[in-house]
Amino acid sequence: MTPISIHWFRRDLRLADNAALYHALKGDHPVLPLFIFDKNILEKLAKDDARVTFIYETIEALKKELQQQGSDLLVKYGKPEKIWPEILKEYQVKEVYTNHDYEPYARERDDNMAEFLTSEEIVFKTYKDQVIFEKNEILKADKTPYTVFTPFYKQWHAKLNDFYIKPYPTKKYFKNLLQTKHLPSPGLKEMGFEKSKLDFPKLNYKKKLDDYAKERDFPALDGTTHIGLHLRFGTLSIRKAVKDALEAKSNVWLSELAWREFYMTILWHFPYSAFDSFKKQYDKIKWRNNEDEFKAWREGNTGYPIVDAGMRQLNQTGWMHNRVRMIVGSFLTKHLLIDWRWGETYFAEKLLDYEMASNVGGWQWAAGSGNDAAPYFRVFNPELQTKKFDPKFEYIKKWVPEFGTKKYAQPIVEHTFARERVLKVFKEALSNS
Repeated sequence: MTPISIHWFRRDLRLADNAALYHALKGDHPVLPLFIFDKNILEKLAKDDARVTFIYETIEALKKELQQQGSDLLVKYGKPEKIWPEILKEYQVKEVYTNHDYEPYARERDDNMAEFLTSEEIVFKTYKDQVIFEKNEILKADKTPYTVFTPFYKQWHAKLNDFYIKPYPTKKYFKNLLQTKHLPSPGLKEMGFEKSKLDFPKLNYKKKLDDYAKERDFPALDGTTHIGLHLRFGTLSIRKAVKDALEAKSNVWLSELAWREFYMTILWHFPYSAFDSFKKQYDKIKWRNNEDEFKAWREGNTGYPIVDAGMRQLNQTGWMHNRVRMIVGSFLTKHLLIDWRWGETYFAEKLLDYEMASNVGGWQWAAGSGNDAAPYFRVFNPELQTKKFDPKFEYIKKWVPEFGTKKYAQPIVEHTFARERVLKVFKEALSNS
């Protein structure tokens, strides 16, 4: 049996500019690429979850690319803790290479894998790939993590240079891929999933960067880059995205990329914030959690047109405009007094570009319980947001065709009443902490 290394693909589904793959290919053994459809994750998903289709199609494309190099991708379906012992019976594995993941489940999985592989005398090497800066690379002078974005971004931006965005030249070392015959892989149906009918965003963001700052807040325009899905699964390298932002001199877009890293850093340093309020006193809030109102919000029937348009866009396309995400988040938590975790969970089910750190961060920001310098009494007025960002109702009419007719729902709560109610409830909870 030939001694080999394995590169374990997870959230880095590309051959180009891939940190762990590069280091694997430069190592001492031929490299077999591996992907595991992880049952621990998949078992919680709906059968038509579009993200599974996206991953499946990306994996098929990766297999073809690798086959052109005389290699292939080993694809397994199951729980990693059961799959790895099987792989070790099949191959003489000397080293395993993979890229870091910062979510709680991934951290636990990787700690367990490190322990298991070390016990089998296999070297387990992991690398930074999905962010420019991670873990303890951006800290305050007293070596504690930043918890407010602006000072974090100042240091992030100051530290940024060519070294950090230089691509890994993986292509140079493709000759070190393990040469193998075509390997079988499980089909979608075999894993209990159906092919999704949703469209996936293409990687054509560059042409939007010139007007990004001007257009990104207007949901009727196609002014945002739609790269969330590609960053989430690594079909786009963050180094390339940052390089493109710098070349286009798109500072607003650059800061959006940094927000993603800020929230990943928060999740890394404060893993409890994935499930509990970052500002712990906010866990004392007495949420109303009215099931009927939550259903009206989910289905886009609140009688607030911009909120309903956003929710219908999400339900039909798996995506929602970034400005509208803030509006619907504020509405659920502040107008309806429904726990941000309910909204976060619903987004986790529906969003193609769902990323735990950014989603939790965004929801906690909307609720006031997260990393936000502003006090809790910011309550978005959906009407003013509409006047500002959808003045001609173009976005609203696209997603809420019955808007302006008798068929359209009556508002489920009155704005001024809702604002006064939430301020009272929040004040009570926070003054007792």
